[in-house]
Amino acid sequence: MKVLVTGAAGQLGRALARDIPDGVQVVALARAELDLLHSAAIADCLQSVRPAVLINAAAYTAVDQAEAEPERAHAVNAEAVGLLATACEEQRIRFVHVSTDFVFDGASGRPYRPTDHAAPLSVYGASKLEGEQRIASHGSLDWCVVRTAWVYASTGRNFLLTMLRLFNERDVVRVVADQVGSPTSAGSLAHCVWRIATSDAAHGILHFTDAGVASWYDFAVAIYEEARGLGLISKPVHIQPIRTTDYPTPARRPSYSVLDVSATSALLGLQPAHWRARLREVLQELRS
Repeated sequence: MKVLVTGAAGQLGRALARDIPDGVQVVALARAELDLLHSAAIADCLQSVRPAVLINAAAYTAVDQAEAEPERAHAVNAEAVGLLATACEEQRIRFVHVSTDFVFDGASGRPYRPTDHAAPLSVYGASKLEGEQRIASHGSLDWCVVRTAWVYASTGRNFLLTMLRLFNERDVVRVVADQVGSPTSAGSLAHCVWRIATSDAAHGILHFTDAGVASWYDFAVAIYEEARGLGLISKPVHIQPIRTTDYPTPARRPSYSVLDVSATSALLGLQPAHWRARLREVLQELRS
């Protein structure tokens, strides 16, 4: 089975490359190797590679920066996704795409189900939702969108690596405590995406995160405790919980974006590990 992966240089793309299932041949392309805004280039690439599945791990993920450059976010997260979906439909290629919890507004009193109404608060969330809608508009396309949340890894740019840097630079670190979600390691997400890509039963929108719930403050405290225990931080740091209003950002974020993953777990026979266990594994990667 041949699979084409776009966004190969990102944290999910790298994680997918480390967890390739037996019997799968992967062609992984980074941004410089395929212009996702050029329909002819996409069509030529698919005709050349002839994959059975395309996994789109490419995305514009600079949430705050997107408020200042909405055209760029829209181009990558919506327009390019539509072009990929069109090419996959024409060439009968299964399309697996990764989306985000930021399509929701955070007003739910329970974990969001895949069927719940989406109402993004930010340019980033709106661009990702439009990408989903462009995929769903292709009536004969075999597709699956997996929404996830708070993804981090031992490489790239993410909350984990930012916190480790700040803990080593400062004695006091202030972290928002009134935004709640589920931290998810790129490795966990990659494993789920591979299950989806190789499953005949996974269609439509699915949700996947690591198990458990945390605020950004909870996540930061766990990072500090685990990293200190592994010798990645050598000094005491005071982590101060603050409100969202104390740390204004260009983009509005959902205060609650926990995703209900029960349908995905039942469909794929996949039981997510708790986020803190996955965090410990990623920190151990960094130590080694």
